Amino acid sequence: RTFAIISHPDAGKTTITEKLLLLGGAIQLAGTVKGRKTGRMATSDWMKMEQERGISITTSVMQFPYHDRTVNLLDTPGHEDFSEDTYRTLTAVDSCLMVIDGAKGVEDRTIKLMEVCRLRDTPIFTFVNKMDREVRDQIEVLDEIEDILKIQCAPITWPIGMGKQFKGVYNL
Repeated sequence: RTFAIISHPDAGKTTITEKLLLLGGAIQLAGTVKGRKTGRMATSDWMKMEQERGISITTSVMQFPYHDRTVNLLDTPGHEDFSEDTYRTLTAVDSCLMVIDGAKGVEDRTIKLMEVCRLRDTPIFTFVNKMDREVRDQIEVLDEIEDILKIQCAPITWPIGMGKQFKGVYNL
């Protein structure tokens, strides 16, 4: 299976990529976009310029086994300046994980990337991120996703608290 992680800049694509690599057993310690907490940079931001700027410039491809399958995980650039790389990546994937910043909701690049996926009939799985920060009401965010992106949402998890009160997620 090959899937891309897509979103507006700074929604958390690279951080989610790092956590998936950790949970998939591909790495033993998760890094961060700017290497602040652990002193370890994110695996997918391997170029010096990416590490200095704290943004993804090219798509990074990582692979790990999951059950009896091999997962190909593609961390794409979110910034418009590097969108051609993301569009080319979307020609090679089975599906996409679309990340939405829970505080900002649907943003411009997310709309454009959704249009590209729709043209290619690429299945989308949506992930509302940053629940550990002050975010908007989740029903409001889901309504916005449905209204703007014209997709139906079916939550499979729900946050237990938000911001400083965030405790985890409940599997529905």
